[in-house]
Amino acid sequence: MEVSVKEARNKISTLLDRTQKGEEILILRRGKKVARLVPVANLEKGLPDLSDFRASIMVKGGSLSQVVIDSRNMERY
Repeated sequence: MEVSVKEARNKISTLLDRTQKGEEILILRRGKKVARLVPVANLEKGLPDLSDFRASIMVKGGSLSQVVIDSRNMERY
């Protein structure tokens, strides 16, 4: 469905209801497409659990902060 900016202002509640039901609304300004109302994706779907991935990472060498401190100390003298 396509509506003008003026019509969108006057009917925003109706347009949001239609969008919530799955319809896509295009908003036109002077006949050109400027915005699109689309239904929100499922927000209940969270971020993936990365604990197994994090546990699989092997750290080599010392801590980065200590390497930076040591490098700075060596530069000074």
